[in-house]
Amino acid sequence: MRTFTKPILVLFCFLAWMGVSCNREGVGGKASISGVVMHHDSLIHGAVVFIKYGATDWPGFDSELYDDEITTSASDASFSFTNLFRGDYYLYARGFDPAFMQEVMGGMPVEIEKKKEDKVVTVFVVE
Repeated sequence: MRTFTKPILVLFCFLAWMGVSCNREGVGGKASISGVVMHHDSLIHGAVVFIKYGATDWPGFDSELYDDEITTSASDASFSFTNLFRGDYYLYARGFDPAFMQEVMGGMPVEIEKKKEDKVVTVFVVE
């Protein structure tokens, strides 16, 4: 029975190490993604920015498919998702451009590569 103890311990340590070394997209980390939403040369105030953890492709229109959301500020159309782990994220924004009197939307993948990284992006939206 004693001969099985060492292989089991080695396997347990390996699995624990793999869990710690893998990307864990989501909240609880020390990184952030912030930026603005723009349509042509105009900032889109009051746009809703959605974030999907662990994604590099657009999840779709349904807001239920995203992990969090935030509304851009009324003053400078900025947003910020904080306390993120490194990994892959997808941002999707939708709002209204009063100059064109149209709803606008668009998205982009964002990768956080470092444990403590402040990624600044511009999410461009279209009609």
